Amino acid sequence: MIELSKEDSGLWVVTINRPEKANSLTKAMLTDLAEIAEAAQDARALVLTGAGKVFSAGADLDEARTGLATSPLWERLSSAIAALPGLTIAALNGTLAGGANGMALACDIRIAAPHAKFFYPVMKLGFLPQPSDPVRLAALIGPARAKLILMGGQKITCEEALTYGLIERIVPAEDVLTTARDIAVDTLAAKPEIAIGIKQMCV
Repeated sequence: MIELSKEDSGLWVVTINRPEKANSLTKAMLTDLAEIAEAAQDARALVLTGAGKVFSAGADLDEARTGLATSPLWERLSSAIAALPGLTIAALNGTLAGGANGMALACDIRIAAPHAKFFYPVMKLGFLPQPSDPVRLAALIGPARAKLILMGGQKITCEEALTYGLIERIVPAEDVLTTARDIAVDTLAAKPEIAIGIKQMCV
């Protein structure tokens, strides 16, 4: 249910492919994602996307009830993405919910389809978010807006997300992956040490 395409250019495309369950994530899927991210040290650019109309609804509900909601796998995944030397892009084909926010927040760039919504109802469910998620969220959109989402339980539209700085661009749903590829072109063509150096300078 996690698909990986490695291209000769150095681009890795990772697709969450469980559209019949809104791309909700099981322990096995999270493990696959984390292992891919940890193995992507040689990827010049990595794109995360989903199949269907939802990027990911977060944890699979059945597995969430048995401990997945608080699993360290979420933090392992987001930390691995954040540590990658290559350019990382979340190509959000649709709504981003719950713990799935972590992997997108850890990316360098986020683009989204117009119908995407953004919410993280962790408090309502009786859980704390993974430690790095509020930090990354607040760094992108400010502490008040982070609290609006995490404590106010607000569902943010794509237009609001763009205004807040949560995403960098809104593109037609059918163009999300193509746009992510276009954004990666210059990085893929550059000398690796130059691209990595620029990423490090932008911290």
